[in-house]
Amino acid sequence: MRPIRLIAGFFTVGAWTMASRILGFVRDILLALTLGTGPVAEAFLVAFSLPNMFRRFFAEGAFNMAFVPMFSKRVADPEDARAFAQDAFSGLAAVLVSFTLVAILAMPLLVLAMASGFSGDVRFDLAVGFGRVAFVYILFISLAALLSGVLNALGHFAAAAAAPVLLNIILIVALLLAESGWCGAGTPDIEGYRTGQFLVWGVVLAGIAQFTLLYLTTRRLGFGFTLTRPGFSPDMRHLVAVAVPAALAGGVVQINLLVGRQVASFFDGAVAWLAYADRLYQLPLGVVGIAVGVVLLPDLSRKLAASDISGSQAALSRAGEFALALTIPAAVALVVIPGPIVSVLFERGAFGPEDTAATALAVAIYGAGLPAFVLQKVLQPLYFAREDTKTPFRYALWGMGVNALVAIGFAPFIGFTAAAIGTTLAAWVMVALLWFGARDMGTASQFDSRFKSRLARQLLASASMGLILWAAGTALSEALQTPLWRYLALAGLIGVGGLAWLLACQITGALRLSDLKAAMKR
Repeated sequence: MRPIRLIAGFFTVGAWTMASRILGFVRDILLALTLGTGPVAEAFLVAFSLPNMFRRFFAEGAFNMAFVPMFSKRVADPEDARAFAQDAFSGLAAVLVSFTLVAILAMPLLVLAMASGFSGDVRFDLAVGFGRVAFVYILFISLAALLSGVLNALGHFAAAAAAPVLLNIILIVALLLAESGWCGAGTPDIEGYRTGQFLVWGVVLAGIAQFTLLYLTTRRLGFGFTLTRPGFSPDMRHLVAVAVPAALAGGVVQINLLVGRQVASFFDGAVAWLAYADRLYQLPLGVVGIAVGVVLLPDLSRKLAASDISGSQAALSRAGEFALALTIPAAVALVVIPGPIVSVLFERGAFGPEDTAATALAVAIYGAGLPAFVLQKVLQPLYFAREDTKTPFRYALWGMGVNALVAIGFAPFIGFTAAAIGTTLAAWVMVALLWFGARDMGTASQFDSRFKSRLARQLLASASMGLILWAAGTALSEALQTPLWRYLALAGLIGVGGLAWLLACQITGALRLSDLKAAMKR
């Protein structure tokens, strides 16, 4: 995959991810409007986070990081690739069915592990009930993630990137139906309970829809998967041997998230504040970081298998250059103007000014770590493409230690923000370790001179944009507080920042329009 085609792949995944994230904003705006940061909102967010946490552990993290490089090397032999993918599909399905049944029975313990601060109040019972329904999602979405890995390795990115759009569409419809009163009054003594019920069943329906879309797409490409008795061939034994350290590394990452939610659960509203803040920084992370990781891993795997040193270095460098060119200015914006963004997007209905202030603070903290979150997506494929999952696991342990020390140790003094600070610091520690560890891998794993030159210019351009954005935010502060004008004011503020960044990029040479035009031709 040439660099231009590589960037085109980033744009394909990024465009669909952008559509999904925008719909996710609409979903969360409706959620904030109807449920705010109340008990039903927090219970749903914890219940929904359970299958999402384990799906990253089983599929998107551990399993796919081991599966994609091994599958990519077999694509040249279609029969071998089909047999390998079928064995992986059957094995994963068997594990998921068993795990789902156990998790549903053990849901009270899982909720306590996620949010022990819920114990003794209505949020606990709500989260257990919601969690037992929503956890079925992991079965369908994890199998869908494997199918996405197949499609990405084959160079078909669109369907896999479009699938999350279905989740947000279905949840938006569920919110609208619940608030319309179409299905009765629900439980009268818990405000918003009916909405929570609609949401968790919507999650299950969304998992089925995503799996169906990807199953039909892979079937058209000649990969018609069926449920067969799982085998334990030499290939599967090797896959498990590679996947287990990746699973442990994924477990460490999920423990970091778990620590954050545990800390937040002891502060009323904090679980929701962090969730809404997470949505904001996940927009650029999803559009850029996930797109880079999805496209880069199979490409690096093929190039390394072919001993293409220059091609590997070019792929890594252009991926890093592209990712940071869009991520650094996004991070600056989240740090400089978090208040106006949160206020305009979420402050209405049950979501008040105090919620805005708390969420904005978390957004700024997460924003400071955004480049680190994206760089992890760029650097981790260097290890996974070599089927090295043990080294990232060791690095993840260090990150976990930093996160736990900061989140737990500082929460009594600075409150819920300790969870966000711990997450951000752990991300930067992880990046430093991944970068230093890659120095021993040779030229193929080093950024080239063009990347280093562009990085300095990107930092300068983004700093210039930040100053202009701060000045524009100050000038528009009154309009941003006016109900009639605040939407236009925020759009104008973002427009000013975007124009300032583009101009600064042209002056400094941080990102040239000719580079984007060349990529878009593909």
